[in-house]
Amino acid sequence: MMDAKALEEKMLSREDKYHGILMDIHVDTVLLPNGKTAVREVADHVDGVAVLALDEGNRVLTVTQYRYVFGKTLLELPAGKLDPGEDPVTGALRELKEETGAVPDVFLPLGRILPAPGCYGEVLHLFLAKGLHMEEQHLDPDEFLNVERIPFDEMVHRCLNGEIEDAKTVAAVLKAKVQLGL
Repeated sequence: MMDAKALEEKMLSREDKYHGILMDIHVDTVLLPNGKTAVREVADHVDGVAVLALDEGNRVLTVTQYRYVFGKTLLELPAGKLDPGEDPVTGALRELKEETGAVPDVFLPLGRILPAPGCYGEVLHLFLAKGLHMEEQHLDPDEFLNVERIPFDEMVHRCLNGEIEDAKTVAAVLKAKVQLGL
C-alpha cells in the first residue's frame, strides 16, 4: 500500500475558464504518481454551511425550494454560502435566521463534508441547533422557499429511502442520528 504522499498529484499547468460569483472553473494538467499526465476539471466553489435545527417537539426545520439545476423542488436543511473570511458558526447562524427566523440557545458542530471531491472544491460545515426562538425571516431578494417542521424520525426514514436526495441534508440527519443518538 502506498503512503498518502505517494498518491499526490502535482499541478503542471492551469487554464482559467470562468470566474463567477459563486465559483471559478479551471482545467489543470497534473503529473500523476506513475509519471504520466492527466487533466483535472475543477470548480472552486465558496464554502458553505447547513443547520439541522430541532424544535421542542424534536421536529426539524426544513426548507423546500426550487433547484434550477435539477428542475424541481427539494426538501433541504437551511443552508447557504459563507461570505469571504466569514467564520462558519457566524455564517450558519446567519443563514438559519435568514431562512427560517430561528435563533438557537444551543449550537453544536456536526463536522464537515466534501460534497463532490472529484471535481468540486467546496467544504460544507454542518451544525445542530436546539432551543429555538422564532423571529422574523429575512430572505434574500432572489430566495423563495417554504419552511416546514418534520419529525426527526421521519427525516431519517426519508433520507434512508431516498426521498431526500440533498447530500448536506442526508449527511447532517444521519450524523445526528448516529453521533447524538437522536
